[in-house]
Amino acid sequence: MGFFGAVRQGRKDDLELGKGLWRRAHDRFHRGLDRYHQVLEGVDDEQLYNELVQIANELAELSPRVRTICVEAQKRSPSDGLDVPGGLAGVHRALSKAGNSLATTAEAAAMLRLAVGPVPVGALSVRRRAESVFEQVADAERQLGA
Repeated sequence: MGFFGAVRQGRKDDLELGKGLWRRAHDRFHRGLDRYHQVLEGVDDEQLYNELVQIANELAELSPRVRTICVEAQKRSPSDGLDVPGGLAGVHRALSKAGNSLATTAEAAAMLRLAVGPVPVGALSVRRRAESVFEQVADAERQLGA
């Protein structure tokens, strides 16, 4: 994306997500995805790389869902600050947990990348951490729908 494309996207994000709490939750999730993809660049083991890419693809599929949650939350409870609205506190908590879990998923992938020799269980530890991201995004959707 060029400079002007980034500016247009930033303006769109400001309109849809605001500049507060929901924008931060959205951006944190995307930074976690970026971090995970950066880790993939250093994986030499082809089998492990393929497993990690599969997980990366599944995590990336969550991105539009996270954006939808944040856009809807911004519509219901606009935020330009860091105060968590009482009615949507559960949604924010689930999104925060998802962002944290995504960061630990990237960390687990980085640890596998640094492993010496073959990894006997493959990307199982990364898969377990990714599962919590899926659960937390689903929890945020449930809480937003309630």
